[in-house]
Amino acid sequence: MANKKKKNMTNTNQQYDAVITGCKDIFIKKSSDYGSSWRVLRPISITDQIYIKAKRIRTIQESGQQKVVDDVMDEFRGIINYSVIGLIQLQMGKDAIEEIPVTEVSTLYDAQVAATKTLMQSKNHDYGEAWRGMSQEGLTDLILQKLYRMKQIIRNDGLTLISEGLDANYMDMLNYAVFALILTSCE
Repeated sequence: MANKKKKNMTNTNQQYDAVITGCKDIFIKKSSDYGSSWRVLRPISITDQIYIKAKRIRTIQESGQQKVVDDVMDEFRGIINYSVIGLIQLQMGKDAIEEIPVTEVSTLYDAQVAATKTLMQSKNHDYGEAWRGMSQEGLTDLILQKLYRMKQIIRNDGLTLISEGLDANYMDMLNYAVFALILTSCE
């Protein structure tokens, strides 16, 4: 049993890395095209961008139809990249909205993903890869729930009594979106 659990986690790590490699490729190419224009975004704007993507995914899931060419997988990739932006923004703060060289953006991206992957590994250990039995719809709903929580935290100026902060929510959404992409690739 322990060997099977270890094998599943190795597989999860490889699948996680493959998803992130694709997302980072998009992020770096867009950073080359647009620079670090995302530095102007405040937490509420980042949350709204992720909300738009999650809401579109849910609408398509419920209606079974879409009229815009971008597929649902692209929206999950966007959730991952905007979550990374949110984490970088929290780390860097709002005072320095300067242009960041692409090489530094790449390093910042890697650092946030590494921390988020470590969180995933810890939770995955404790929850026994429960996400593998979930639906894409369930993961979408969890992302939307996190977004509503984040909007409330932002309205409260970041103050919470017992709850996690924005960073933990960005990390969870990033991981949920990775899981959704892994599950879709396994279908």
